[in-house]
Amino acid sequence: MKQRLMAAMLAAAALALTAGCSTFGPQDYDYSEARSVQSVAYGTVESVRPVRVDEDHAGVGTAAGAVLGGLLGSTLFHGAGAVASTVVGAVAGGVGGNALEHEATARNGDEIVVRLDRGRTIAVVQGGFRDFEAGQRVRVLTGSEGTRVEHL
Repeated sequence: MKQRLMAAMLAAAALALTAGCSTFGPQDYDYSEARSVQSVAYGTVESVRPVRVDEDHAGVGTAAGAVLGGLLGSTLFHGAGAVASTVVGAVAGGVGGNALEHEATARNGDEIVVRLDRGRTIAVVQGGFRDFEAGQRVRVLTGSEGTRVEHL
């Protein structure tokens, strides 16, 4: 019975981790961005630097890891040691699950510095789906969901 529960929990954790791996390209918009006003500015790319974009929160990985770690820890000892091993297993599993989810959802991105035609200089970090180079003319869209840089 415990082995079936453990297998089900592992499968659920793997499914949860892979569900968070979907990414959007620069041509894709979130539902909340549809029918919303965005301001448009034009400028020239001054520099581009590769960066890593990490997920802000890793709740699914932390929770799944804590549950799995707690289950594994509870099977190690009986009696007074069972409580301690369950707690240690849950904490270790939570930390490990958090790290796994961060690694699974991290992706490559770019920090794009743009000198706007109005004279301001801005930096935008976004997923590295398109190649930008210094000197390129770009369009900068800013709305309720943030800012993005696009090729003209």
